[in-house]
This record gives sequence, structure tokens and C-alpha cells, in this order.
Amino acid sequence: MSQPVVSVVIPVYNEEAVLPALFARLYPALDALATPYEILFVNDGSRDRSVALLREQFQRRPEETRVILFNGNYGQHMAIIAGFEHVRGQRVVTLDADLQNPPEEIGKLLARMDEGHDYVGSIRQGRQDVAWRRWASRAMNGLREKLTHIRMTDQGCMLRAYDRAIVDAIRSSREVSTFIPALAYSYASNPSEVEVAHEERAGGESKYSLYKLIRLNFDLVTGFSVVPLQLFSLFGIAVAVLSLATYLVVIAKRIIMGEGGGIALIWDRDILTFFLIGMLLFGLGLVGEYVGRIYQQVRERPRYLIEAILEKPQA
Repeated sequence: MSQPVVSVVIPVYNEEAVLPALFARLYPALDALATPYEILFVNDGSRDRSVALLREQFQRRPEETRVILFNGNYGQHMAIIAGFEHVRGQRVVTLDADLQNPPEEIGKLLARMDEGHDYVGSIRQGRQDVAWRRWASRAMNGLREKLTHIRMTDQGCMLRAYDRAIVDAIRSSREVSTFIPALAYSYASNPSEVEVAHEERAGGESKYSLYKLIRLNFDLVTGFSVVPLQLFSLFGIAVAVLSLATYLVVIAKRIIMGEGGGIALIWDRDILTFFLIGMLLFGLGLVGEYVGRIYQQVRERPRYLIEAILEKPQA
């Protein structure tokens, strides 16, 4: 196989319903670029016929196709990391298998890289997601930028292009849990973004539940900023000062005016107590997120295990 210039990394998890359509559009789109390329499919422990379809596609196009088979399910970002550790191209593009980002848009990202950018993100136009996902995405984009100072207009779009130097830097970081687009942005010297089309999922179901989206954003925030801990510390100081001031005011009123407590005051105290307990539990959970990241990192367990790699031997 000739040395590829472009490597396309695609995580696959239970995508048998959409893979034939992906193959039918992806290869012609890349052939039209007239640039040597390879496609790395990373099967993330699929339980349907995805592996069989990937094997068949490898047999049809062995020159351009490589398949990495995990022995279990390790998550989308670990699948991308595995692809990064095996790519051969000088430019690396990540793409979801669900065809929500058309493969025909890859040329836009590569054209922007031709202008001298080492990292190109994408912004989905006319998003076809349900309303709550769009609202949650906008809210998290704003919160993430304020906390981490990482400016990505659309953090949820996986169609992105990376220079090989950025990919090598990500590989060397060895983080157990990370958010790849944000990590790449922190390494990039000249990042950029382009607008891309967005389509409805071609088949199957989304693999991101509400819980997984929340977990992803926790990883993003705790992996790139300690601002949440600092804000919670400031909140604790503010509550302590306010509580002391309130206590002094109440004591002063009782001494000067002879006022008693009453049911209303007890009720207000109960509400305040529940609020402070809730904030305390939130703070403990926040600290636990950071401690958990340290725990995962110091164990130094393999991030994933590869069962097999389908590829044509290099000459």
C-alpha cells in the first residue's frame, strides 16, 4: 500500500444498519479528492453484525481499508485514540459512522488545512437533532468556554481534521480519560473551524444517552480546568461570611428588640439547612470527580485491548 496522505478514523459500535450506506458514500468521496488515503474503522465491541460487515469491506478494498477490533467496549474516545496510534497519514480526520456528518464534507476541512491551519473543527448547520439535545449542546458550549477558555463553537461535532503533529501530541499525553477535540485545541498553534452540513441519522440509534452526555461534559470540565473547585471554595467562603453576618444581626435584634424565633424562623432555617446540605454533597461529588481521575491515572491499566487488526501487510 502506498503511503497515505490522509487517514480517516471512524469508531464503530453496533452500526450494522448504517455501515452499507457509509461505505457507499465514504469511498467515492475520498476517491474524488485524488489524494492517497486510508480508512481506519475501530470496532468498539459491537454486538451486532458490524464486525462481519467491516471484514467484508476490508476484503473489497484492502488497499485503503484497515480495521481495528477491540475485545470489548471502551468508548468512542478510546476508539479514536486507538486509531490515532495506528494512523499512517500526515493529516487525520475523525468521522462518526452514523452519516449525520456527510463524508462529502471532508474536503472542506482538508481545504482549510491547505491554508496553514493545523487543527480544523466543524460547525453543524441545520442540525437534525431533537430540540433538547440542541439546547443542552448550546448551554454546555457556553459553560465549557467560560470554565476552560477552549473556544469550540460546536463541541459535539466529531468531524474534525488534525495535523500529524497534533495527533502525535495527543498520543503522547497518555491520559486515561480526556476529550480529544479540546485536547487538540490546547495543542494547536493555528486552529480554525468550517461550517458543514448535518443530516438525520441514516440508521440505528444514537449511542449517547443523557447520562453519557453528562459524563462527557464532566470529563471535559474536570479534565481541562480547576475552576469548578475554585468556585466551590469561593461559595464556601461566601456562605461562611453570610452566615456569620446573619447570626450577628439576629443576635443584635434579639438583644435590642427582644424578638423571639417563631415557626417562620425555624422553617427558614430548615430550608437553608437543606440547601447547604445539597451544596455540600455537590462539592463532595465534584472533589470525587477529580480524585477519581487521579485514581484512574495512577493505576496505569491499559486503556483498551486490541483483539485483532485487519490490514494488508506493508511491502
